[in-house]
Formats: sequence, structure tokens, C-alpha cells
Amino acid sequence: MEHPFITPAPNNFKIASGTWGHKKFKLKNKFGHLNDDDLFFAEGHEAELIGRLCAKLNMSEADLHKLITSI
Repeated sequence: MEHPFITPAPNNFKIASGTWGHKKFKLKNKFGHLNDDDLFFAEGHEAELIGRLCAKLNMSEADLHKLITSI
């Protein structure tokens, strides 16, 4: 049963290939403990990136999706 106040992360979340460099830079500045391995992204492998960042930042998938789409 889903919690009524938690929005699940979208299953179809995609990162446009041309935008990741900018987003990566902003995330590194915001979270100084992230390194290049944490932020490595291969097109079509969003789930791997999201999993790494959720663990490293202690965020839910939904919160991380919001963060990435807002920058």
C-alpha cells in the first residue's frame, strides 16, 4: 500500500543527453561530497544513476527526480 503523501518516482524518468553536464556541475557544487563516479551517467541508464545518488544523498527517488528536474 502506498503512503498517500509520498509521490512515487516516475518510471519513465529520462535525462536529456545534452543537459547532464550542466546538471552534474550544479549537483557537484551543491553536494561537495559527490565525485565523478557518483555522477557518471550513460544514456538510457537513468536507474543506475538514480540508485547511486539516492544512496549517496539519502533521498527518496521522488525527491531526487524533483531535484534533478529543477536544476
